[in-house]
Amino acid sequence: MAAAKEIVRKPVMATVRLTIPAGAARPGPPVGAILGQLKLNLMAFCKDFNARTQKYKADTPMSVALIAYKDQTFDYVIKSPTVSWFLKKAAGVESASSRPGHLVASSVTLKHVYEIANVKKEDPGCKHLPIQSICNSIIGTAKSMGLKVVKDLD
Repeated sequence: MAAAKEIVRKPVMATVRLTIPAGAARPGPPVGAILGQLKLNLMAFCKDFNARTQKYKADTPMSVALIAYKDQTFDYVIKSPTVSWFLKKAAGVESASSRPGHLVASSVTLKHVYEIANVKKEDPGCKHLPIQSICNSIIGTAKSMGLKVVKDLD
């Protein structure tokens, strides 16, 4: 009987969630303060993060889930911006409706929804979902923000 491959797990010290603008990770606050407390290599994180997010427009808020291990190493996953951020950009508004369902803040097209779904499809939590399900979720988010989803803009 063949021996099973042994999986070695590192002891986890902390799990941290951050929102950092694309290409703008710096060793100063807030990134430096959080990673410095955990005694992690700030420059290695900043250089790697900035290199991995250079395809995004500057100041695009990226969600980062970082796992710090007790041996001062770390792993992290970068997720694309939130659906609400994409919808606000597509609709050209600064904020959502103050009374969703009663006041319409703006409109987005089905093409916008599909393009956002294609970006979100690359996120680790959405890879297994069909594009139709992601689109339905985005439409629901748009409605909860007071955005009207239309076939074409007039």
